Amino acid sequence: MERDKREVRIGGRILDDESPALIIAELSCNHGGDYTVAESTIRAMAEAGADAVKLQTYTPDTITIDCDNDLFTINHGTLWDSRTLYDLYKEAYTPWEWQPKLKKLAGELGMLCFSSPFDFTAVDFLEGMDVPAYKIASFEINDIPLIEYTASKGKPVIISTGIAELEDIELAVETVRSTGNDQIILLKCTSAYPAPVEDAKLSTMADMRKRFGVLTGVSDHTEGHTVPVAAAALGAKVIEKHFIIDRSMGGPDAPFSMEPAKFAEMVRQVRMAEASIGKPDYQLTEKAKGSRAFSRSLFIVEDVKKGELITEKNLRSIRPAGGLHTKHYRELLGKTAAQDIDRGTPASFELFEDEGE
Repeated sequence: MERDKREVRIGGRILDDESPALIIAELSCNHGGDYTVAESTIRAMAEAGADAVKLQTYTPDTITIDCDNDLFTINHGTLWDSRTLYDLYKEAYTPWEWQPKLKKLAGELGMLCFSSPFDFTAVDFLEGMDVPAYKIASFEINDIPLIEYTASKGKPVIISTGIAELEDIELAVETVRSTGNDQIILLKCTSAYPAPVEDAKLSTMADMRKRFGVLTGVSDHTEGHTVPVAAAALGAKVIEKHFIIDRSMGGPDAPFSMEPAKFAEMVRQVRMAEASIGKPDYQLTEKAKGSRAFSRSLFIVEDVKKGELITEKNLRSIRPAGGLHTKHYRELLGKTAAQDIDRGTPASFELFEDEGE
């Protein structure tokens, strides 16, 4: 369903079809369980040009159960194979008592801060923090009760589509809208860690934008900034990337997280891409106007005597400008010179008379 105007307000920021992308730095577990590292990471995010910080709000017990049978053991060709889900999330979670302080710090640094909730208690906790938006993680796109409860709070809902088939996205969007909430952003996401660039399939953003009448963006797990820059060129209004101070510190998400210098370069390249796109404009810049002096026009290219016929031999379209527009070329052929004309004279109507006059 195509809509005339798509607009989402996150905090004091308005995202619409013409706004620059909201660039989100994902903290994830890249604090290593150390609060001082979490604070330092958020400061580095601000210095690197992030617009927003995203947290994850869960505990191992709110996202899974402590069970080591095959169903709860990771064995799908990932970075985390052979670990149980509970063990992974016990290492990776961000303590809830940190999160209000981290949000306050982000705000002091000029960044928005919100989170991905993974159960109802997380939504209630984040409501207490007065977050400006919610993110539904890729693997929760089929948790319809969670999406419904989150959307019912009336705040923007950003949904990653990494593991979703079309019907999953349709149901998630319908669920949000069923609560009366139309503040939806869909993110194209490839749920591989790290993800191959060729799997990004960014053209899906445009299809989702048209199909669902929502703003779109990308949650990127590839190496480097190629995908975010390409996404910006294709109209992404949200760009999310995992952020880490130093990949050598390790951790579950370190291999596909971006360090500060590279994140800053990504921000710079995204903003350059957006600037190059601009808005439709047929007005020439002053430099372009100057360059028109070297465009084509009609010139006399051989000495012509008064009364001599104007032909393809002595009248040509050449550089520079200064003569008549080339659209008059056929009109002038067959006329006669009204006076002697030197080679290199720009053509003008006063130089010619109709044959036989």
